[in-house]
Amino acid sequence: MLIEPSHSDSKKTKASQDSKVKRVLKLLLKVIASILIVILLFIATVFTVNQVSSHSEQKRLEHYGQQVSVDGKRMNVFMQGEGKETIVILPGFGTASPALDFKPLISELSPYYKVVVVEPFGYGLSEQTDKERSSANITHEIHSALQSLGIKRYTLMAHSISGLYSLDYVNRYADEVQAFIGLDHSVPSLSEQKVEASDIEPIKWFRNLGFARVQLKLTDDPYEGLSYDDDTREQLNILIRKNMYNNTQLNEAVSMYSNFHAAKQLTWPSDLPVLFFVQKNHPVVKEWVAEHEKQMTNAKQGEMVLLEAGHYLYRSHPKEIAEKIKEFTEKIATD
Repeated sequence: MLIEPSHSDSKKTKASQDSKVKRVLKLLLKVIASILIVILLFIATVFTVNQVSSHSEQKRLEHYGQQVSVDGKRMNVFMQGEGKETIVILPGFGTASPALDFKPLISELSPYYKVVVVEPFGYGLSEQTDKERSSANITHEIHSALQSLGIKRYTLMAHSISGLYSLDYVNRYADEVQAFIGLDHSVPSLSEQKVEASDIEPIKWFRNLGFARVQLKLTDDPYEGLSYDDDTREQLNILIRKNMYNNTQLNEAVSMYSNFHAAKQLTWPSDLPVLFFVQKNHPVVKEWVAEHEKQMTNAKQGEMVLLEAGHYLYRSHPKEIAEKIKEFTEKIATD
């Protein structure tokens, strides 16, 4: 014979269950609140450490080069060497300090050439700008800096994305550029992925909260084991933390896709001597060498040097590159 529980017993059971649920919920809320507090404390710590460290680093930052006025803002230009011929160097995307980054190559070239390193807006010690980062604007700014320094005849040497800007540059100022030297430079046929303006907003939050510094702590030093002295490496690391993900460079990333598209209409002038240094085995793009070869199709005087190196081949092979440049420019002079 089954005995059904009384109504009062059911109420007690339900009340007990409700009490357990409430205790569990209360415990969960405490755990969630504790986790949120820990996260907020971590974010606050990262933010504070970044602010204090950035302030300290600015005091240790050593200035170099000279500032020139371009469109009402200050652009930094570094020059070394007293040679009769001038080589103007343009950096790849995001290079924290072009003048210091190219230091090993500059040291190899400066005994024979006047070497000029232009630090575009948002790079090195140059100011930032809100102006659109189109190839036309960037080349205009670089040209204005050179004009203000009285530099009117030169060889243009560009790394990575600056190779794309150089295509625009040599077609605008063909009477000034004697030759072009590419350092594993970008080609229009191998475009970067499109970046929307909305894509960079989370990156700004990431930067502003100080997490870019954490990111750098977790990555290898790109200058480890290379021919950079300790003082230069320290200054480079200060400028990496100063310029990483700044607004000017993020805007450049947004403009990059359209800059690649615009460059597809351009070619190197047939009478412009060109010398390409290209990594022999690109880790991702199989067509890397072939597409650079296509760029030389119309060049009357063109040469490509394949190096067993990574994208920043001028860091690892400065002497080899400088020797080839000297041979190349001497050949141009005698032709």
